Amino acid sequence: MNNSDYTISADPQRLDPVAIHAYLTRSYWSPGVSFDIVKKAMDHSLCFGLYHAGAQVGYARVVTDQTTFAYLADVYVLEAHRGRGLSKRLVEAVQAHPELQGLRRFLLATKDAHGLYAQFGFKPLANPARMMEVFNPDVYLAR
Repeated sequence: MNNSDYTISADPQRLDPVAIHAYLTRSYWSPGVSFDIVKKAMDHSLCFGLYHAGAQVGYARVVTDQTTFAYLADVYVLEAHRGRGLSKRLVEAVQAHPELQGLRRFLLATKDAHGLYAQFGFKPLANPARMMEVFNPDVYLAR
């Protein structure tokens, strides 16, 4: 397999919600998330699928007003497909999307991929004291 054997699409009809849920429910950021929550999040976001031989092997979701703000979430490449620069291609595709140009703020949160995102201009918050959050890490377990 080489990098050119993969395609990226923002066509919502190509997304595989079952495959996306299967990964997200075992991810560190959304363990136990229900299928209904994953599907609703997809329906209200700009989503990107990474495909190999017709199967979805990666994903990225952007929560956005498509004018001023975006939040990059749920980025993954399946383990068997890592090490080929595919996460870089996926983030490049996200940043190149016409609906995500000219944004004032583009945020994300990551536990371990700071080096990847730094290549695309992401930095620690300029003014973290201005940011606030309501954080409920066990919300999926309560449903």
